[in-house]
Amino acid sequence: MYAPWNSNTKISVAKKYLCEFLDSIKPMPNLEVALRCYGHTTFIRPNRNCKDSQLEVPFDKFFNNVAKIKDRIMALEPMGTTPIAYSLGESRKDFTPCHNCRNIIILITDGLEECDGNPCEVSAKLQQLGITLRPFIIGVGLNANFTDAFSCIGKFYDVSNEANFKDVLNLILTEALSQTTAEVDLLDINKKPSETDVNMTFFNSTSKAVVYNYLHTLNHLGNPDTLFLNPNNEYDLLIHTTPPVELKNITLTTGIHNKIKVNTPQGFLKVELDTKANFNTSVVISKINTFETINTQNLGKTEKYLTGFYDLEILTLPRIKLSKVEIVQSSLNTIKIPAPGYVYIAKGSIGFGSIYLDTGKSVTWVCNLENKFENEFLCLQPGKYKLVYRYANSKQTTQTIERNFNVQSNQTINVRLI
Repeated sequence: MYAPWNSNTKISVAKKYLCEFLDSIKPMPNLEVALRCYGHTTFIRPNRNCKDSQLEVPFDKFFNNVAKIKDRIMALEPMGTTPIAYSLGESRKDFTPCHNCRNIIILITDGLEECDGNPCEVSAKLQQLGITLRPFIIGVGLNANFTDAFSCIGKFYDVSNEANFKDVLNLILTEALSQTTAEVDLLDINKKPSETDVNMTFFNSTSKAVVYNYLHTLNHLGNPDTLFLNPNNEYDLLIHTTPPVELKNITLTTGIHNKIKVNTPQGFLKVELDTKANFNTSVVISKINTFETINTQNLGKTEKYLTGFYDLEILTLPRIKLSKVEIVQSSLNTIKIPAPGYVYIAKGSIGFGSIYLDTGKSVTWVCNLENKFENEFLCLQPGKYKLVYRYANSKQTTQTIERNFNVQSNQTINVRLI
């Protein structure tokens, strides 16, 4: 920091503008500040002290601490090495416990880590634990090539000359303390933000912790409602459509209204009986040509899905499978299935048996009968069936019983085995 830089040395310029910056801050409610310094107590020769980092002024209200911090800054002398990783790790102890606080680190350096530490890992750990937001890093007179080395730690600002040092400090203060507005545009098939009434979750991209959880709303003008989000976080956004849509690594720009655009065109699906009947079952909706279930909805209920094609399996007996069912933007696709018929099976005694769909050309298994009941009641789709049964006390295969029967919608039939 003793290296020449513009009108003076780096340390002299930094001291001057830091003190002017502190003088320019108007006291804000609940704003607390502290000062940690490194490389300032031990000469780098003959031995490098990689633990040369101290909390010089602990946290207190801004108006209580500003004079103390300025005095300590003016007394600083750069003497040692640059233990950035160690200093960041030690800062974990600096922040006093506080509910609903935003802990912010502003790191000022003229060089890279010199103690074989990993500042990126330490910074990520602080964020994952929810201790701090992404640090702000001010590089004093560094080469632009240093940007990549610091970007993993936090938001890097390259102060190439002393004229923009104060501007960068003010920009960081604005970003750290001001609220930023945003809207989430859920785009339909025509790229218009007309979709709404769906839950959305903002995660911290680093810690993966939930930061905000909102039900999307259009305001009274029909536009996506305005949100106030912390611009110091990088977000992952999960839109809880069916199936869900995810947008990763969202960075907000401070001082403007941010628009977050997500493609979520949706339509509606309803599966119902073609005639009235006292019957209900579930419909399994899967991604096309896969076995990945995305939802199970009840018969007669309307649900919203992203536009596209889906495979359906309706859990009737026998099951009804429909492929490539299309969901169209803002339209309702209503699928009607036959109402079932009802079969009362009088067995006379317990035993083992099954029901098969009999088309005359093939016999397909539908379900097994309960071997603990002497009588049974089933709901079956219209069609021709075969019942195959053997009593438990019958020990000969030839004593197998067969019954053929026909099922019609909303009709009840009796099948007797005795």
